[in-house]
Amino acid sequence: MTKPKLGDNVKVHYTGTLDDGTTFDSSIDREPLEFTIGEGKVLPDFERVVLELNPGERKTTWIPADRAYGHYYDEIVLVVSKSELPEDLRPDLGEMVEMTHQDGRRVIARVIDISESSITFDGNHLLAGKDLTFEIQLVGII
Repeated sequence: MTKPKLGDNVKVHYTGTLDDGTTFDSSIDREPLEFTIGEGKVLPDFERVVLELNPGERKTTWIPADRAYGHYYDEIVLVVSKSELPEDLRPDLGEMVEMTHQDGRRVIARVIDISESSITFDGNHLLAGKDLTFEIQLVGII
């Protein structure tokens, strides 16, 4: 059988879990994930495992936080007074909100707390600071 190589389009099934066994994502009950090797659409360590597989094979890999979605940074958790927000911005808990950084960059942040006077936004990726385990099966090279 032929292993995939750089530039190949592949289909994979995967299940991602945290160290406590919690599943954070899985393709098992939906269509396989399709991507092109080398385009950077998946984590580099995830892609490296796919390159080692023949169609039909599966492998489990552990990816530490610093090689996945990075460390969790308290400094990108912002508490903003409701009076400082535009009147039409009243997000719900858990909602993802696009914000503009002071230097003009756009940032996606999740609402993690709402009080009478303020809203707390978290600019970290949902999986930041977490080690990840993936079970990956190469469904095919397309």
